[in-house]
Parts: sequence; C-alpha cells; structure tokens
Amino acid sequence: MPEFTLNGRADAPVEEVWKLLFDPTRFPEWWTGVQTVRNDRAGGYTAWMQGDPDFPWPQQLRGDRAEGRVTISCQITYIDFVWQLVEDGPGTRIDVHVALPDSEAHQLDGEREIITTSLTRLATLAEAAATS
Repeated sequence: MPEFTLNGRADAPVEEVWKLLFDPTRFPEWWTGVQTVRNDRAGGYTAWMQGDPDFPWPQQLRGDRAEGRVTISCQITYIDFVWQLVEDGPGTRIDVHVALPDSEAHQLDGEREIITTSLTRLATLAEAAATS
C-alpha cells in the first residue's frame, strides 16, 4: 500500500486548527483542489473538485477530539487521510498520514503535492484566526 506522512506546524492553538479540520465546509479555504463541499449527512460530506465540477466525491469524516485526530476517507478512491494534531508549546504540530490502495498508486506524487500545499494553507489560516 503506497503511503506517506507529512508534518507541519501552526503558530495557533490546537482548537483553531481543529475548527478548520473538522468542518468540511471550510475545506475549500485550505484543501488544495477542493472547490465546494456539501455537508449532507452525519459522518460524511460530498466534495466537488476543481477541474471536475460535475462529479461528486462522497467522503467519510471521523473525528476523535480527545486524540486530536480527524480521518477522512474518499468513498470512491479509498484514499485515507489521517490528520493528527498535537499541542506544541503555544502552537500545534500537524501530522498527516495518507494511505492509498494499490489501485491508486499512480496518484501518490500528486497527493503528496496536494497535501504539502494544503498543510501550509491550513496552518496559515489557523494562525490568522488565532491573531484576529
């Protein structure tokens, strides 16, 4: 199974990062490629991606606030994104582990690029919220 882990940091409290990570309607603000989201069911949402606005992508969303973990699973590609938040002094360490099924191995480099950019955007947005 192809997979990778990336790490980042936000100069913002865990709570500020959590608010962005656990609310799928905020994903278009920071998750690269997400154009729009409809929060249409408990434990899940539907996303539409830039460049493919007519194709809905159902997603499963699971959160464990006590552990600071959010897991997002694409119900079409079966790619799993596990976001882990850890208090780091006054800020937050953000770790994200992405696992792709073998059938999606060709997307590994693209997903790594998307998550690298998204991780930076998530941290920047959380930092802006923390200072306002």
